[in-house]
Amino acid sequence: MKRKVFVVPHSHWDREWYFSKEDSNVILSQNMAFLLDFLATHPEFPTYVFDGQYAPIHDFLEKFPEKCALAAQLISENRLKIGPWYTQCDTLLNQTESVIRNLLLGKSGAEALGGSMKVGYLPDIFGQNAYLPSIFKRFGLKSAILQRGLYTAQIVDDLNFMWQAPNGERVQANALFFGYGPGKFLTSDSDYIEKSLLPILDKLAEMTPNGKPLLLPAGGDQVLVRTHFPQVVAELNALDLPYEFELSNYEAFMAASSASRVISGELIASQKSRIHNTIRSQRVDLKMLNARVEEKIYQQLEPLAVLAKRLGATYPQGWINACLCDLFDAQAHDSLGGCNSDETNQAIKHRLLKIERVVGGQINILKKQMARGVGENAILAFNLLPKTVRKNLTFVIFTREKNVRLKGLTQTLLKQDYISGGKAVVSLADGEHTAELPGYYRSEIRAAVSFDGFGYQSFELENAAAAHFVSADRAEISNEFYTITLDAGNLTLTRCKDGAVKANWFEFEDSADAGDSYDYSPLEGASPDFSGNFKLMSAKKSELLSELLVSCTLAGQEIVTKITLEKGTPLVKISHEMTNQQKNHRVRVRFLCENDKAVSYGDQGYSLQERQNVNPHLATWRAENFAECPQAIYPLESFVCVPERTGALSLYTKGLKEYEATADSLNLTLFRAVGLLGRDNLAWRPGRASGINNKVVETPDAQLLDDLQFEYAFEWSEKLDVQALYQSAENFAAGQLTYQLQTLHSFEERLERFELPQPEQMKKLPKAMNLLTLSADLFVSALKKTEKADAVIVRVFNPTSETVKLSDFEQLDLEENTVQSLSALTARDFATLKVDL
Repeated sequence: MKRKVFVVPHSHWDREWYFSKEDSNVILSQNMAFLLDFLATHPEFPTYVFDGQYAPIHDFLEKFPEKCALAAQLISENRLKIGPWYTQCDTLLNQTESVIRNLLLGKSGAEALGGSMKVGYLPDIFGQNAYLPSIFKRFGLKSAILQRGLYTAQIVDDLNFMWQAPNGERVQANALFFGYGPGKFLTSDSDYIEKSLLPILDKLAEMTPNGKPLLLPAGGDQVLVRTHFPQVVAELNALDLPYEFELSNYEAFMAASSASRVISGELIASQKSRIHNTIRSQRVDLKMLNARVEEKIYQQLEPLAVLAKRLGATYPQGWINACLCDLFDAQAHDSLGGCNSDETNQAIKHRLLKIERVVGGQINILKKQMARGVGENAILAFNLLPKTVRKNLTFVIFTREKNVRLKGLTQTLLKQDYISGGKAVVSLADGEHTAELPGYYRSEIRAAVSFDGFGYQSFELENAAAAHFVSADRAEISNEFYTITLDAGNLTLTRCKDGAVKANWFEFEDSADAGDSYDYSPLEGASPDFSGNFKLMSAKKSELLSELLVSCTLAGQEIVTKITLEKGTPLVKISHEMTNQQKNHRVRVRFLCENDKAVSYGDQGYSLQERQNVNPHLATWRAENFAECPQAIYPLESFVCVPERTGALSLYTKGLKEYEATADSLNLTLFRAVGLLGRDNLAWRPGRASGINNKVVETPDAQLLDDLQFEYAFEWSEKLDVQALYQSAENFAAGQLTYQLQTLHSFEERLERFELPQPEQMKKLPKAMNLLTLSADLFVSALKKTEKADAVIVRVFNPTSETVKLSDFEQLDLEENTVQSLSALTARDFATLKVDL
């Protein structure tokens, strides 16, 4: 009996890469128009997959609305398969919330056009997020098709498997062993059949149990529909071959397949396909900007808009979704990876900055409207996290008086500047006149604020001097958790509770990088440089916080480091500034440790992922035909933790996405600087250049010859406590905002100087408000209005191994439809809950 082969014609459509998004869309206008017309007039061509994305057809129809009816007809008839993604995104580079929202907008957009493909399609992304099976399932997607991240041994006797997320949810999956293009040049030519087609199919048959069909994806990057495929399939079926061919789609193939073997968690192996695990530090400026934008949307604007809507404001749904569409373009495969032309990376940067401007303006408006409702001279602090919180916040205050403090709060005056009042222009009968205006003071005050839950508080000023920094009498700072000392050029950290000490606490490492935009590659014969002794620049302290400013030299370049300790938090906040003047190198910060477990833990999705410090295939990777050396360099979503003999060392980041743990250090990559898009035969990646390999694309901007700034937080706890780790990550995130209603200064925030209407319901608001307080055992990834209904949801998760009890909530799926009531959240699970405010 002949083995059935599902031939799936498709286009893999990169939004941008070594070409711009505009280039891609101009090509799309030709290829998509041709595809639609061809399918409409050739019923013998049964179906075509357009890369599992909605964005390309959306952009096409914006320019060609006259094609909308035809596109909708073909989609509804299953002739053209689009969605469920808005764009294909690299799911290890962004917040998991972005993955969910990408699917939410993509699937709903595709369904509005007639239907969305019911397969979680992952043809090319560089590694798979552990929670994708659960996310797919909660979008009603029962299967997944993917290329990268599996070890050959996992699929050697069956390319079909059940993929399981950390919360236990599974979807059926298939591995594209030869990628998404083995049938790209499908023909009935005898030479092609003998040398290409049959060897591929025979290998797939060897790796698939008898009775199960084979999958032959027949497409490639930006390809035009192969109009001759129906004839080719008929000719192949007329030959005496052991295979029966059918033009079809991924949904039909998965429906005809089955699986029993379970493969769990993240998929980041680099055996058959390249993962590019050091792309996570390429163009780190884009990754840090992306993280900042994500935080402003998910942790600030959306919950602030929920609060403001409850008080009578308009929820800016259209603006938010427009920003998300631009964000998902910036997060598309390759885009956020940074493995692009300089022209493309410039466009991505400007796209992210545009989003940040819009989001900043929306935040400004909502804060101002609420403050005006509270009353004249209102000073507000917003807690956008529906939990009890005590946190140190920074207030920017403008006053006529020099002496200023917030009544009733422990605080420190961080900075104060006198600002000229400028001149006022007055129009009189005899012409325009100018008058000098009195000046005022701008004060930055750091204050400890307590919240009972999701809402806001108001504060008053008093004419008294706030506590301010004083110079420390020695190079030492401390709080109730740590003492940090600079002595003889070395930084020493002491944990106050038990007296444990880290001498030579951290250092910097600079390594030559002979790689490209995809991968770091060590330079043969080169050794890394390490930073010299630290030099004291300043040490200052106050009741609330203390700061140590030091500098050091790394490979001839100065790095200035600020270390901050604050009362009430075990997080040591660290920032670095440097002007990069060197090319082709990698800079990491190395925290010395005693990692006695040979593992590390990186957060991903809604729990920790355990990783080995040394990949078991490292010594044999060439013999085992790995596409890349399996170096134990890993991604993190927001933090990494390593167990130690004396506790646990953790780093919390904002956009720094790459680390390596060894027996004696935790290494956080700050950046890579290289100037080529692709290069052949790297030390850790033999063979052809990745990406485009028939042209050298130089990327001088990727050398990052610029002023660079990095910030993260350090914690050294006595034990590895998952709950405490996530509490610290939550504390490091910017889920709180402050605002002073302005009468003196109209340029501190984006839209402060413009006239705005005040919603009628917001003309009189209470001085404080608390709308929701959840259990401290829950963690929050989103708080937003639903897309279609006038309801509010909170997405919560439980990263621990224990079940967390809930008050009865109405649980929604990820499409925001009610599924059941929920009274408990099990280990490493997440849930979307409807809340009444």
